[in-house]
Amino acid sequence: MSTTEPAGRKEWIALGVLALPLLLVSMDVSVLYFAVPFISADLGVSATEQLWIFDIYGFVLAGLLITMGSLGDRIGRRRLLLFGAVAFGLASIAAAYAQNPEQLIAARAVLGIGGATLMPSTLALIRNMFHDPAQRSKAIAFWSAVMMGGISLGPVLGGFLLEHFWWGSVFLINTPAMVLLLILAPMLLPEFKAPDEGRFDLIGSVLSLAAVLPAIWGIKELAAHGMSAMPVVSIVAGVFLGVVFVQRQRTASYPMIELGMFRSRAFSGSLAANTIGTLALVGNAVFMTQYLQLVLGLSPFKAALWALAPTVVVGGAAPLATALARRVDRAYVIGGAFVLAASGYGVLTQVRADSSLAVLLAGCGLLAAGLVMVMSLVTEAVVGSVAPERAGSASAVMETCSEFGGALGIAVLGSIGTAAYRADLPADAAAPVREGLPAATAAAAHLPAELGQAVLSTARHAFTHSLNVVAVVGALMLLTTAVAATLILRGTTPTAEQPIPTDELQPAA
Repeated sequence: MSTTEPAGRKEWIALGVLALPLLLVSMDVSVLYFAVPFISADLGVSATEQLWIFDIYGFVLAGLLITMGSLGDRIGRRRLLLFGAVAFGLASIAAAYAQNPEQLIAARAVLGIGGATLMPSTLALIRNMFHDPAQRSKAIAFWSAVMMGGISLGPVLGGFLLEHFWWGSVFLINTPAMVLLLILAPMLLPEFKAPDEGRFDLIGSVLSLAAVLPAIWGIKELAAHGMSAMPVVSIVAGVFLGVVFVQRQRTASYPMIELGMFRSRAFSGSLAANTIGTLALVGNAVFMTQYLQLVLGLSPFKAALWALAPTVVVGGAAPLATALARRVDRAYVIGGAFVLAASGYGVLTQVRADSSLAVLLAGCGLLAAGLVMVMSLVTEAVVGSVAPERAGSASAVMETCSEFGGALGIAVLGSIGTAAYRADLPADAAAPVREGLPAATAAAAHLPAELGQAVLSTARHAFTHSLNVVAVVGALMLLTTAVAATLILRGTTPTAEQPIPTDELQPAA
């Protein structure tokens, strides 16, 4: 079979099957937004336990992506996908019926393990099913749109379920989809694993986990609580262990990651662009959510519905990027997409406390459309610039970079926003007001009506000012990235590395 033979109906139906786990894994990042008050009331969750319920999923997911990508290359990507579906489905049932916070945290950790097997497997299988570059571009554009849609849909679905069912329903919704995946995947998805990959590098796996977890934890702690010793030490430890991990990959007989991939400008440049894009997207989402709820006063469910509105624009962005990249050098399309995203931040610099909702939605829509165009093209470049037998590890590296980008978005843009917020407050502002808009809103609720309204007005104007400052910083960052990405990626193609013939890819036993 030629490596460029077009995919048929079966492959396109199989792509729809792959959308199931991708949609659910991306939704699980955000589906808890509305459920936590209900969980806290039912299980008696402390503030610390609440943080772990939120964060353990992302920590485990980020820490195991590289391990699972490498494992899929060795044991078979469909097989790993099915293992992940079983783990994700069972963990969802366990989370739905958890009797105490400890059980729920443990179930969320297992969900993270399942998610880490599902995400790189879906992208790697797309690389194996769609050998024709034009078809693969369309398939990855669909993959990108589903992933973004899942993140946006999570709060809406969570709000809907909580209005009609108990909090466990936000987890239980995963199980029927995983059962369907277990039925359809063996019939529709082909199996691929790399030939002669050798034994699994257990030491490398431990080192990758030990490098990613403390780094992600440290970044999130800095974002949540500001500068302190422990998060900095944790980040430094993570960086050090990351260096040890890279050295291990240089010397191991059967490395988890082929470091030669990074010599490709298409691969490395695309990873960097993806990280910056995720940073900008996640960083803005934090401010958008607070603006909708705490400045405009929308209920959480209405806020989630309005936050979903920009995805209407996003739906056509990925296919547009794919079509443009077939006509001109994709580097120029990526650079133009970053400029489009920067224009969205430009619109957000004009948002005021009394602005029309349309201004915010227009800015967020342009930002999201531009960044989805970027992510679609760089994802295709990452998986297309490596041979099919490396698709699993390459996908895992990209997903790990996305996790770091999201954490940095909250930490970097969040810190800039906090500084701008406090700088805009009167010098004699009370301590709760200086903590941020959520704390100011809570404090105002306990004050006499007139005084409370004055405190709210001051805090909302300061928050809007901080959003404007972040938008200026974000726009400059994206414009700089547009120039750098165009220069670095110009002349590269997503098929720089000659793939091995499909018939050399061996099915799992």
